[in-house]
Amino acid sequence: MTEPAVSGRAVAAPGARHAPSALELERRAFRKRQGYRSVAVSLVSTLVFVGVVVLVLRATPGWPRVADAFFDPEAAWRSLPRVLEGLWLNVRVLLVASVGVVLMALLVASVRTLRGPVFFPLRALAAGYTDLFRGIPLIIVLYLVGFGIPGLRFFPRMDAAVWGTIALVLVYGAYVAEVFRAGIEAVHPSQRLAARGLGLSHGQTMRRVVLPQALRKVTPALMNDFVALQKDVGLISVLGAVDAVRAAQIETSRYYDFTPYVVAGLLFVLLALPMIRLTDWYSARVRAREQMGSVV
Repeated sequence: MTEPAVSGRAVAAPGARHAPSALELERRAFRKRQGYRSVAVSLVSTLVFVGVVVLVLRATPGWPRVADAFFDPEAAWRSLPRVLEGLWLNVRVLLVASVGVVLMALLVASVRTLRGPVFFPLRALAAGYTDLFRGIPLIIVLYLVGFGIPGLRFFPRMDAAVWGTIALVLVYGAYVAEVFRAGIEAVHPSQRLAARGLGLSHGQTMRRVVLPQALRKVTPALMNDFVALQKDVGLISVLGAVDAVRAAQIETSRYYDFTPYVVAGLLFVLLALPMIRLTDWYSARVRAREQMGSVV
């Protein structure tokens, strides 16, 4: 049964689905064909580029020696179990360090955003911490923490991976704290005023109103810092921890072949790829939401 006409127009029945016009269907088909064409061109150009790179490398005079020293399949297979065992240590350090970095960064960022002259010593201490550990190279912090603090004999003897984790938390906590602070300060002051006007305390305002908005603003930057942390956990090998890098070094010195380093590098890439792709996807999603689907 058709709906009655209103002002000469037929009113669509409730729940009726809108059918696209023939012109819109043609546009969709054209865009689909263009998408397939772009994928095909990208694939062909990539294959051509890889082929040219391979041909140039194989034409160099030293390629046979490099291939034998860095890309030996037998050495790669022989060293894989030891490197994988070391990579598991890297993964455990990464998980613990990630939690420690988030907690340290939230604490420092919250202190730096405190208002009032009475909190100046705390703000100065937090600012000094971020300035210091953002200015010192990570490898120097590893040496200072991993060899200097145990030399005091104030703490019980601990594994090198523990000291490496502490050094990573100190350095990355300073970077991530600034990211959090930028997100907190990007939240409009009216949000704080409205929350305090509703009777929320400072802590409740930060936890329920400010931090959720701040985290949403800085999530892409945080994900990039996490990708960098995944890579830098390999530096704990300088303290003697037998991680993937140190295992590759041991295998290299045993067989006089650098292929284990290549194996360790590929494993780190595989470890980071999911987070890299997730970061790209989330950044594109945020851009599409903020720009209404357009690309500037």
